[in-house]
Amino acid sequence: MPNIATNNEVTTIIIIFNVESEKQQELIDTITTFLDTVKQQPGFVSANIHKSLDGVKVANYAQWKTKQDFENFLNNPEVQQQAAKIREYSSDMHVYEVVISESIEGIPEIDKKYIYHFAEFRMKPENQPRMIELAKENVGKAMKLPGLVSANFHRSLDGTRVINYGQWSNQEAIENLKKQPGFGGESPYWEGIAENEHHLYKLVFSATGN
Repeated sequence: MPNIATNNEVTTIIIIFNVESEKQQELIDTITTFLDTVKQQPGFVSANIHKSLDGVKVANYAQWKTKQDFENFLNNPEVQQQAAKIREYSSDMHVYEVVISESIEGIPEIDKKYIYHFAEFRMKPENQPRMIELAKENVGKAMKLPGLVSANFHRSLDGTRVINYGQWSNQEAIENLKKQPGFGGESPYWEGIAENEHHLYKLVFSATGN
């Protein structure tokens, strides 16, 4: 199963789709069919498809050997023609690197046994370094709570995003985190630096390169 690349030996791509709940499974099916082609492309490492529990998001946590391999994939017109239906959905796609990874189980593995959250922090590029500093200051507090398996902060190379890709043993533990000072709706630790949106997900499909 894929690992989270804590030493950034691969390039991470995170794509988060917005979707109407009645079309969530349709989008997942379309993506998984397209992955039959994607996994044949040079440099492809893995794709991990998640569906949000509230039905309004689909997320792909993907890995490529290099950023250039991913760009070659994007610039292949024959391959991209097959993705036309996927592009009908609104999405947010960025190239990331892992900047913080805390885990109680060693190097985190992407596995269906966990509940996932994508905490999407959006910011001006000049605020990204401070956002990462704040994440480092607060991640230890979260890791002390029962149920949090790993917290993995990624920074987008364009400076506009930080995503925490978190693994949890159960959904109740996540609700407990929101009750902690600095993590809930009142005076969160990222206040004034970033806007945050988060959803809970199940991993529903993984593909690896041949």
